[in-house]
Amino acid sequence: MPLNLYAVFLKKPPLLKIAFLSVGKTNEPYIKEGIDNFTGRIGHYYPIAWQLIVPAKATDPEQIKKAEALSILKAIHPNDVLILLDEQGKMLSSPGLAKLIQQKANQSAQRIVFLIGGAYGVSNDIKQRAQFTWSLSELVFPHMLVRLILAEQVYRACSILANEKYHHD
Repeated sequence: MPLNLYAVFLKKPPLLKIAFLSVGKTNEPYIKEGIDNFTGRIGHYYPIAWQLIVPAKATDPEQIKKAEALSILKAIHPNDVLILLDEQGKMLSSPGLAKLIQQKANQSAQRIVFLIGGAYGVSNDIKQRAQFTWSLSELVFPHMLVRLILAEQVYRACSILANEKYHHD
């Protein structure tokens, strides 16, 4: 069995990182405050980063999705676990999301990227690249609100994994 020098010297494995990637405009101040709050809380469990991708400027929805796909693919690494938020995805409970994060961590994922696509969704290339497609609801929400819900739900999943009191069954 190969010797893991990282574990020998530091006595712990590298941490899973979480990234939120979203196509869209910057957040309104009232949304930004909530996102910053939950992002800070997630940071107590995992290194966390946000990246906004500027929406493509074109008239044809397919051209927009292709242009945005290029930016998305530049922002993700080959070994990233990509979780796409899409209305046609699978719905999860909060404990189900916690279980998904734990499964990916157990599979030695180095970084989980949660992606919120653009106004027209994402290209088929991005859909095929995603390891999991998650639907928050049958309802449609504005992108900024989805960012807030995503941050809160990932924080909730972290608190579930840590057996903390934030989530009540």
